[in-house]
Order: sequence, then structure tokens, then C-alpha cells
Amino acid sequence: MVIGGIVAGGIGSRMGQNIKPKQFLDLAGKPVVVHTIEKFLASPEIDKVVVGVHKEWIHLMNDLVEKYFDGNDSIAIVAGGSNRNETIYNIINCAKEKFNAPADTIMVTHDAVRPFLSLRIIEDNVAAAREYGVCDTVISASDTIIQSENGEYITDVPIRKQMYQGQTPQSFSIELFEKVYGSMTEEELQIVTDACKMFFLRGYNVHLVEGEVNNFKITYPFDLKMAMTLMGDESK
Repeated sequence: MVIGGIVAGGIGSRMGQNIKPKQFLDLAGKPVVVHTIEKFLASPEIDKVVVGVHKEWIHLMNDLVEKYFDGNDSIAIVAGGSNRNETIYNIINCAKEKFNAPADTIMVTHDAVRPFLSLRIIEDNVAAAREYGVCDTVISASDTIIQSENGEYITDVPIRKQMYQGQTPQSFSIELFEKVYGSMTEEELQIVTDACKMFFLRGYNVHLVEGEVNNFKITYPFDLKMAMTLMGDESK
């Protein structure tokens, strides 16, 4: 079994608006998260979809599933956690309870606010997770990366060809995530909020899957304008 785990627990603080989280903002007539769910449902690799959403927005998410997917029983909604990894943990528990997902189920976790995910990336993630255990989607860094330990001066300039920008999906088996998540201390769980970093810290080789420039994250108002342009909706 392969499950798309959509992380939609953010509150949109960097978008500069306080009405609703960015995953619920309108993009070409539909909320951003609806576009993202549609990509997973369109993939022949995906069997079920679980969306982890902030508890205050569960009712809206349920309404959106009813409106745009006619209450599709292949989609489940669960309350997110206090950080990304806790939300993934909740998504996994929901997948086991609602869909009887076995331990070897592949979980393809993805940001709700990356609606331009391609079917090729999903396919490559599933294949890599099956072969290597865990994988992360990345693109090569196009700009020189500057490191500063104090935020005032350059402390290092890494070799650019060795630098990559992380995207999502990040994919792995349910069993492997539970093993690694369970090995983390409470202090580590508060600090390490990225799933692949958690795997890396426990000594796993995280395989790289080639991402795409269009698979960007809608974080700031400019990103939303860019997304509207790509959708052919330049009216806002």
C-alpha cells in the first residue's frame, strides 16, 4: 500500500494575513490544498490520502473534501501535531486505523502548499522508498550558498555543486518512521522537525530524488502570485 500524507498543519503566519492558513487560500478557483490532493488522487501509485490539518481547521477541511471530492472515502482527515514530525506520526496512526495500513506501507509525505507536484516525482519517490528505505526530494542549488553562524559575517561558502535545496515529498515506510521516531528523545523531537533530518541523525542513508523548480512552496505573497501566474489566473 502507498499513502499520500499531506502535511497541512501550518497557520500561514509568513503570508502576512490572519484570515486563514495559506493552504486554504484561493488558487484559480480552488483552495491550494485541493489542488495538492488532486495531484495525489491522479497518481496511479497512490492508494489512499491522509491530510494532517490544524485542529482548528478540521471542519473546513472536511467541508472541502465533501465539496470537491464528493466525500471520497479514500481521503481521511486527522488533527496535526505541534510540529511536522508529530503531524506525520498522527497521519500514520490515522492510516493504520482507517485504512488498515500494514507496516510496510510507503508513506509519501508532502507539503499541502506545494500544489505543482508532478506525477513523475511521486512515482520516483515511491520507487526510491521501496529500494532505499527513505528518500528526500531536492533540486540543485542555483545560487551560491552563504553560511553565517552569527547572522552578521560569512563563516563559510560551501561548494555549490554539493548543495541542494530540499523540497517534498519525503518518503519512507511506516515501520521505519515509527522505529526512528520512537528512538528520538523528547528534546530531539522538539528540535528536529524535518523527517529526513531525523533519519540522517540516526545514521540512515537518505536517497535523493530529483525535484523540479515548479515544485515550490507557497510561503509568501510573491509565491502565491507566481502560482496564480502558472495557473493562468492573474486577476488577483
